[in-house]
Amino acid sequence: MAAYVISEVEVRDQAAMEAYRALAAQAIDRYGGRYLARGGATELVEGGPSAKTIIMVEFPSMARAREWYQSPEYAEALKLRQTALERRLLFVEGVVQV
Repeated sequence: MAAYVISEVEVRDQAAMEAYRALAAQAIDRYGGRYLARGGATELVEGGPSAKTIIMVEFPSMARAREWYQSPEYAEALKLRQTALERRLLFVEGVVQV
């Protein structure tokens, strides 16, 4: 069953963000992930506060998403994250078919 990694981010340092983005994208690809949304326009329809930049990545399974997050490849990107951006990160399992 697919799993989704949803990030809500606010860029702190644009140069660090570009370096982080490149490393993260390579690691995501290596672990079978693919971007579904990556920084496109958002529109708040209900609730609040306003949404920040949203990034959505699909992985083949929750196990694979966890492998990616704990991987040595992504660890390189995480070294930049504190400087590059502030975020909320969620892992969500896909729809269970019944």
